[in-house]
Amino acid sequence: MTDAAVDTAVRTGLYIGGEERFTEETLAVADPGKPGVIVGHAASASAQDVADAVAAANRAYPAWSALSATERAAQMTEAIAGIEDDRDTDAAILSQENGKIRMEAWIDALVFEIRWKLALMLADEVDASHTLPVVPGQIPVSTEVSYQPLGAVTIIVPFNWPIAILGASLPHALLAGNTVIVKVPPTTPLALTRVVQRVAEKLPAGVLNVISGKDENMSGLVQNRDIAKICFTGSVGGGKRMMEMASKNLTRVTLELGGNDPAVFLEDAIIDDVHLDRLFAAIYDTTGQICMNAKRVYVHRSRMDEVVSGLVARLEKVVLGYGLDEGTTMGPLNQPAQKAFVDEIIQEAKDAGADVREFGTLPGGDLAGGNFVRPTIVVDPDPSLRVVTQEQFGPVIPVIPFDTEEEGVRMANDSWGGLCASVWTASPEAAQRVGSQLVCGYVWVNDHGATRLDLRAPFGGMKQSGFGREQGIEGIRAFQDTRSIATIDPEALAAMAH
Repeated sequence: MTDAAVDTAVRTGLYIGGEERFTEETLAVADPGKPGVIVGHAASASAQDVADAVAAANRAYPAWSALSATERAAQMTEAIAGIEDDRDTDAAILSQENGKIRMEAWIDALVFEIRWKLALMLADEVDASHTLPVVPGQIPVSTEVSYQPLGAVTIIVPFNWPIAILGASLPHALLAGNTVIVKVPPTTPLALTRVVQRVAEKLPAGVLNVISGKDENMSGLVQNRDIAKICFTGSVGGGKRMMEMASKNLTRVTLELGGNDPAVFLEDAIIDDVHLDRLFAAIYDTTGQICMNAKRVYVHRSRMDEVVSGLVARLEKVVLGYGLDEGTTMGPLNQPAQKAFVDEIIQEAKDAGADVREFGTLPGGDLAGGNFVRPTIVVDPDPSLRVVTQEQFGPVIPVIPFDTEEEGVRMANDSWGGLCASVWTASPEAAQRVGSQLVCGYVWVNDHGATRLDLRAPFGGMKQSGFGREQGIEGIRAFQDTRSIATIDPEALAAMAH
């Protein structure tokens, strides 16, 4: 893995029906760390381009869905082969358009490949069916229950881990027998388009298509009657808009809408360097811009000083800087609006008299004015402050004490979100007891965050963190529906007649 930036501006097109398509109008992709610098240009699809992509996916659907899952898996295996050859370049581009440090960008692309290959391991389960037998004297039919794909589906991914997040749904949708249109994020379209197009070029024309562009031209990816499902990862507000748009045609949706995830440290928690390193990464990886990051830390009052001092010791070593620069440990936020929001909630906590501690030095030179925020810890804030109640999606964390296990559970569950959570304890029994009470889709024990996510397990949220599941066989079933075929048993029917 090299640290070199991409020397020339990157240009990506659309990929529709097996052909690359460039547009006169483009999206200029800004570098979040270097004000005024453009990383590259992505095609900006018109409404007609979008309609063409939907039509291409629907033309490809009959032949693709007619294959067995194992036949599709064989083609998908060939399509992913060699994807790592350009990973260094993909990572350099993603680091520049997203702001994350290069190693994280490299892992972002790696996780896509891992998720793809894990999905293919499920190929033998995809077409599985079962038969409901005749019940003598009651039900004179035997019924085969099997699974069928849905059609052309749209997958919409966010800017923060765009390549990896796509891997949680794209291979499952394809393996299930659907054709797909991927809508890439407008602020980080370049690396993702490159990766998906390289895969799409090895699949039959129209099976996998890629669209970039302005949101006002994208409604056809949701509201077209020929779209069978939308899989959306993004904000709560974005998810609500998706549901509203999809409702016009009763189009199915899976929504993963982020969270306000609690980490709960019980009185007997193991608080050593290993566990503190895990917690620090769970909070501050990707400058806090991960849906499953810890967003609230609840600590038994007797252990507060240990957790706070452990985080402080690590915050004192943070080096804010450009994602490709050697020695940088934390890059900028992706968008100016997000920087403004994070700055605002930190200032609100200060104005309320909270114990706010900031670390690191804002970079200067050509990075001055970039979307950098000093990483921050807020100790024992009023629980009504936005740094507690809202998803920060930035490098700031509230650490809040509790006195009893019941109080810790209650405070952890007191949120609009229910994506993930973690329990930190030396007791397996306590971990199961508390973990089973947390209202969310995924719980870690003595760890937290994307680096420890089991990529085989179903993943998704509760409450306003969304619904539906990605990954695993559950993620494949989310892109299928059941079909029941009932056959009359003449002998059983005759017996009932008598």
